[in-house]
Amino acid sequence: MNLLEMFFKGGVIMYPILLCSFVAIFIAIERFLVLRKAQLDVGQFMMKLRSIFQKGDASAVLAFCSQKDAPIANIIRRGILKLDHGDQKVRESVDDAGKAEVYNLEKRLSILASVAGIGPMLGFLGTVVGMVSAFQKIESLGGTVNPSDLAGGIWEALITTVFGLVVGIIAFALYNYFVTRVARFVYEMETTTTEFLDLLEHRSVQNAPLKVQEERTPSPTLVFDDDEYFRKKA
Repeated sequence: MNLLEMFFKGGVIMYPILLCSFVAIFIAIERFLVLRKAQLDVGQFMMKLRSIFQKGDASAVLAFCSQKDAPIANIIRRGILKLDHGDQKVRESVDDAGKAEVYNLEKRLSILASVAGIGPMLGFLGTVVGMVSAFQKIESLGGTVNPSDLAGGIWEALITTVFGLVVGIIAFALYNYFVTRVARFVYEMETTTTEFLDLLEHRSVQNAPLKVQEERTPSPTLVFDDDEYFRKKA
């Protein structure tokens, strides 16, 4: 008996379990792509950012951060745009941007956790319904039941539990995996934003603030070329 035949033997409860599996697969693929896009070499990024800060070139700082489509770069860019409004505004902007980025990283993970709990429960429900049907059959036959017929009804009832547990275990493992990766991103964002605020404070002590204009549509002159910058520096 193949999986398709077992699926139909499981009864109507198998369809909600199948839906849960599709939801888990969709969320897993979508979150994997989002987290992969958010990856960034934090050490190299901050090294280059510190080099640009030493020159006091605000346009180059914005261009450099705009080229990195990652949460850390977005947070720092939002903070730089508020430099002319004072340190308090910078901190508020960085804090708000950090909350938004964390929300985007954690989005839909709660649904994955729900699938991990709902899948096995649906499986148990299907098994209980199947067992009720089996005992009703025993009662209708006055207790004279062929053991093979009874065994067949019981194993069919247990199919939903098997499928529900498989979906729940996989969804739970995926949820823990993504939670661990998000926690790592959050830690990197916290340490990087702290270092960024320290850089701003150090420049303020030196009386060399960065002057930043309001954000406009990026122009070709603001494109930051990492290799060209460091060749000129050398």
